[in-house]
Amino acid sequence: MADVPGKLIVLKNVTDVLRTVLYPGSKYDIVSLNMVREIRIAGQRISFSLVFKHSNDWNIEPLVLACEETIKKHFGEQTEIRNQIAVKFLNKDTEHSLLPQIKNIVVIASGKGGVGKSTVAVNIAVALANTGAKVGLIDADVFGPSIPKMFGTEGERPINENVEGREVINPIEKYGVKFLSIGFFVDNESAVVWRGPMASNALKQLITESNWDELDYLLIDLPPGTSDIHLTIVQSIPVTGAVIVTTPQDVALADVIRGISMFQSKSIDIPVLGLIENMSWFTPEEFPENRYYIFGKDGGKILADKLGLKLLGQIPIVQSIRESGDNGVPVAINTKSFMGATFSELAKNIVHQIHIRNKKSDS
Repeated sequence: MADVPGKLIVLKNVTDVLRTVLYPGSKYDIVSLNMVREIRIAGQRISFSLVFKHSNDWNIEPLVLACEETIKKHFGEQTEIRNQIAVKFLNKDTEHSLLPQIKNIVVIASGKGGVGKSTVAVNIAVALANTGAKVGLIDADVFGPSIPKMFGTEGERPINENVEGREVINPIEKYGVKFLSIGFFVDNESAVVWRGPMASNALKQLITESNWDELDYLLIDLPPGTSDIHLTIVQSIPVTGAVIVTTPQDVALADVIRGISMFQSKSIDIPVLGLIENMSWFTPEEFPENRYYIFGKDGGKILADKLGLKLLGQIPIVQSIRESGDNGVPVAINTKSFMGATFSELAKNIVHQIHIRNKKSDS
């Protein structure tokens, strides 16, 4: 039922109303997808921009119409909205105007928690830095930040600096990796209780208001599952591709399919560079030829083949990985060790997939 005519129109009300408009064929609304920009209110007139990724999106006209109908239904027929929605498009210039000094941005995701995603992200970052690449890492898991501990930097605080009249955050740097985490700004003993928009805005600050300088790779360790945080990141910055971490067991693989579906949806359209199967088997480090398939065998490999994705690597359960993470010394630092060599190969495979993706994008 329409609200009474003459209802006071304020920015928050308009935003909340537009959250009820879903992008066709998805469960995500146009506000969460960062499609609504530049809202202006003048009496009974509402205007805003609706930003699409591609100019040939078939949903342009239906979405504009849906916005107009929703606004009128909520604020009344007297509301001036027709011809007040400006349709805009992201092109390569606007996409890369944000963070132009960063060559490749890769999100590390998982369908569920407990699969070792953060451990994998940290060691990939170190393995990339070992090659001489300039690497950054963001801990975007706002509700369970673990990267400070894995780098042995708990208790440290990044320093703010004024650069060309703008206040920016200087990342912490260790083992050749620049990194930031919400964990640096909250009490270790306190639970982080934030609503989705608060968490999303905090992460946008870490990404866009930090002094990353030039980077070859910026890795973003996402929270498990799918949420507004994922949408904020992939819609706000030019993401090169996504890497999915899973374990071989069926429960984890079912969640992976949902995560991949999100990245490959028309509204997000982020290339999935490949899958990493973690905890593939148990191997005593002193007997690396012995394999015990505790969580099942080749589940990630089979799923990657089924979905037509690249299996980037399989990581065994080795005690040294856990010990190194707890001690703040990532196992990938020692390139001559069995696990160091494993992560080096993994990083090499990711770089290769990025190269293929960038070549397709430029053609």
